Amino acid sequence: MKSIELRWRAGCKRLAPLVTLLVIISGAQATTKPRAGGVLRVEFLASSATLDPRVWKTGSRDFAMNERIASLVFDRLVALDNYGRFVPQLATEWTHDAAFRRWQFTIRTDAKFSDGAPLTAANAAAALAALLPEDLKVTAFGNSVIFQSVEQRPDLLEILASGSYFVYRAMLDGVLTGTGAFTLDDAAKGFKPVAGDAAANNQHLHFSANESCWAGRPLLDAVDISLGVPPLRALFDLQVGKAELVELAPDIARRATQSNTRVWASLPLTLYALRFDSAQPQFGNATLREALALSLDRTTMAGVLLQKQGEPAAALLPQWLSGYAFLFRAEMDIERAKQLRASLPANVAGGTSPLRLQPQAPSDLGRLLAERVAVNARQAGLSVQPLLKTGTRDGGSRATDAADLHLFVWRYSSLSPGEELREFARAELAKDAKESNVADPDRRYAWERKILEERKLIPLVALPDYAGLAPTVRDWQPSAWGEWRLADVWLEPAGAQPAVTRNSSPAVAAAPGVRP
Repeated sequence: MKSIELRWRAGCKRLAPLVTLLVIISGAQATTKPRAGGVLRVEFLASSATLDPRVWKTGSRDFAMNERIASLVFDRLVALDNYGRFVPQLATEWTHDAAFRRWQFTIRTDAKFSDGAPLTAANAAAALAALLPEDLKVTAFGNSVIFQSVEQRPDLLEILASGSYFVYRAMLDGVLTGTGAFTLDDAAKGFKPVAGDAAANNQHLHFSANESCWAGRPLLDAVDISLGVPPLRALFDLQVGKAELVELAPDIARRATQSNTRVWASLPLTLYALRFDSAQPQFGNATLREALALSLDRTTMAGVLLQKQGEPAAALLPQWLSGYAFLFRAEMDIERAKQLRASLPANVAGGTSPLRLQPQAPSDLGRLLAERVAVNARQAGLSVQPLLKTGTRDGGSRATDAADLHLFVWRYSSLSPGEELREFARAELAKDAKESNVADPDRRYAWERKILEERKLIPLVALPDYAGLAPTVRDWQPSAWGEWRLADVWLEPAGAQPAVTRNSSPAVAAAPGVRP
């Protein structure tokens, strides 16, 4: 098989002109020179957040929100720009040995934390040591940070440029300080980003510009964040001028586009999939698992249920991340599914003993997908019963414990496909995930293929992230993989000429990750 790595790198190159188009569109909308000042009002759907990357749950839907908020305050050693190039942040240069087992990063000397303390290599090593995988060790030596691994790590830059790998310093009171473009205001000291979810009840956060940021002061004076805003309310607030940037739910994004609201969409970042429960007897029936997988109509799920806001998923990792997802096929075959069902005992996934399906979290989308799975399964002679009631009166999860199937959600967070697949297997398959050298594309492909062929995990659909923007937001240049980069944004005066709407542009509509 031709090296998959070449396909992956070719895919990155193909993304470059699409991202360039986004930059051109954003630039064309500006009617004046960049203007300093103003408060960017942002609204998120989730009701809780924490700035402490040590407690973020990998794969969770809240991970992206936590990361976007944390990026206001913290920096990473390196970053990936919109052209697929790694650029310095807190590290000015880096080297590695021929085997990619030892990496050395030189820490910049002009960076300070928001409290005025200088950034040191020891600070960076201490922060990253709490976040890195167990097999990857980090130490400080002089003004350098050294990473050492037993296995090859050619993907270390991808790892450090994404996810939770921010550099921070823990204060005596537990608050984390950073070197980023903004600082959390003293008025929000109730927001304690330390172990646990201490910020769970904080619905409002205010960040002020960091005047001494090493990268220069941002143009915005402040970023004001509201949490727990209902989806329809977020769109309303955007349209009436109460917010400039809002997170949009997938079912609201289409409505926003139809009303000529500026809508941004990322590449597919959230996977919805089925997982057989290993504690239930149906888990070990390979014929049953295959029959269910062949009965699923992913095209209808993406095209009708999601109103073309998502796409069918046949792989665990998306094409933009792995480079080989197109090699997997997940076509519906009802006749084959019926044949497999006929070979099973009558009481297996029949009317007397249905497969109980529990959505991971209560949501309209989860309910619709669960019901569609049940309809598809019925066409093959299988019985699936969605368990749409969550938990018990005392807060327990009795319904979840009894489920044969789980409809779960996985949000991609790493730019390293090997690290993402390893975390996915650890969380969703309860594996120790000690597959060797998953940074190698061919080995990673073989491992993912093995997981998919077992049918214990069945991908359904993948969805992008969506955001709505006010006409006054300028230099909005997010990455296609979900970074917002609010430090580059500025606000045009409300009375200025509004941005041109390009909802009908064929070139824009065809470009992944770009919405007018």
